[in-house]
Amino acid sequence: MSSYCAVPDSQRERFYEHTSYAFAPERGIPEYDPEEESSRADIGSRRGIYHGVDPNTGEGGVGRLEDVDDPPDPRTVCCHYWLETRIRGSTHSTPGLSAVATPPEHRREGNVRRLLAASLAEYRDRGATFSILWPFRYRFYNRYGWDTTNHYLRVTCDPADLGFARDAIDGDGQRGEFRSLEADDWTVLDQVHERWASRYDLSIVRDEPWWRHFVFERWTTDPFVYVLEREGEAVGYIVYTIDGERGDRKMAVSELAFVDRPAFFALLAFCADHDSQVDEVQIRQPTDTLFDDLHPSQHALEVERNTGPMARIVDVERTLSALDYPAIEETVSLAVTDPLVDWNDGTFGLEVDHGTGVCARADDHRSTATLDVSALSQLAVGARSVSALERAGRLSASDDVLDSLDRLFPRRTVFLDDGF
Repeated sequence: MSSYCAVPDSQRERFYEHTSYAFAPERGIPEYDPEEESSRADIGSRRGIYHGVDPNTGEGGVGRLEDVDDPPDPRTVCCHYWLETRIRGSTHSTPGLSAVATPPEHRREGNVRRLLAASLAEYRDRGATFSILWPFRYRFYNRYGWDTTNHYLRVTCDPADLGFARDAIDGDGQRGEFRSLEADDWTVLDQVHERWASRYDLSIVRDEPWWRHFVFERWTTDPFVYVLEREGEAVGYIVYTIDGERGDRKMAVSELAFVDRPAFFALLAFCADHDSQVDEVQIRQPTDTLFDDLHPSQHALEVERNTGPMARIVDVERTLSALDYPAIEETVSLAVTDPLVDWNDGTFGLEVDHGTGVCARADDHRSTATLDVSALSQLAVGARSVSALERAGRLSASDDVLDSLDRLFPRRTVFLDDGF
């Protein structure tokens, strides 16, 4: 007998051991010190698969072990973050799944599959539409229905190669002023982030705990955080660390957000001004970065394209009914397969009337598009177009149904880069 349960506080050390072994086995198992545990550990909800216990069942079908004498160790664990993201113009409940870990003695027992299915059931009970995660390996989670949402670029160069930005901002007189910030100043950054992130679907709606514990803190080294202001207004910010020894020192920029092109130039000039301290600058950027258009010497940049996070629909009926659609009238039928949960397996009718959709099981529809839940998830969040999925053999339908789907699910600019 297996049970999906909240990991009690009495087993925080065991949770720490499981995740340490899974993600950093080369370090061994560091001694657990609750005094040094990251404060972000209290933001997420820890879950585990337990064998041989019959716990009290709480809200959302989650077992509670507080009344179980001497509960066994969990065989697989994970952590959930209760997030909201921007999708097709609205905000949606999108739990983040993290820290999935199984000790070696309990691998190949089906525990991860049980954990993922039970997690989706909890998300469903909570009214979530999508689930997101950062995979350690794409094919591992893809076989359970998650798929890639976006890619991101890692741009690497000598700081001197960013010197062109100084001339650009000196020419228009909009360099502005930089100011170092602490976590208590998070609202200053939030106003910039809201404007910057509004361009991208699946960007996380950040709250104070997120700013404090996922931006101003890191797992090992807390970053430097600077805001760019013009006439007292925040127009950009940069988050970065500096690592390495002299002669091989790197400035790693994890966030660079801005409201206009002059602010982008000013942030690049800020990086260039570190030329006496660092030998290399590395900046994470969306694939639509302005680097391509504004840098005068493209050969000076080393650009690496990386696969980003993954997403999947929690409940087809609820999710497709909750999305915003173009102001058109369309009716389509979708034959969906889901390798993990049965409530998404079947044929669903989607009727859209001037932007509002209603989705329900409808096994008698004739014109049907056939696809699995991972392809539907990419289509729903805007990560892939109908034509791209059809060309890849992941979506099959008649031409008229393909045209209807193309009108209902136009491609979006998706960029989720928050780690959790």
